[in-house]
Amino acid sequence: AVNLVADNPAISIVLMDIKMPVMDGFEAMQLIKTLNPELPVIAVTAYVMTDDREKAIRAGFDNYISKPIKKEFLMKILAKYPG
Repeated sequence: AVNLVADNPAISIVLMDIKMPVMDGFEAMQLIKTLNPELPVIAVTAYVMTDDREKAIRAGFDNYISKPIKKEFLMKILAKYPG
């Protein structure tokens, strides 16, 4: 995801899974924000505790979606970030 953002300035939003094999979503989000601080990065995770959402927002994610993703909720979140 970090390389895609670096190579594609037209990307207007990133949905970032928190748990990934090579680099976790928090580290990837921080690198993406270094490349483009204005690019919205939405945390996507199976973790659904209130503390998990707050941790993601405090870390710099612009929003948070838990799995399984409901289409209506995803569309509502995406509508907040025109582009």
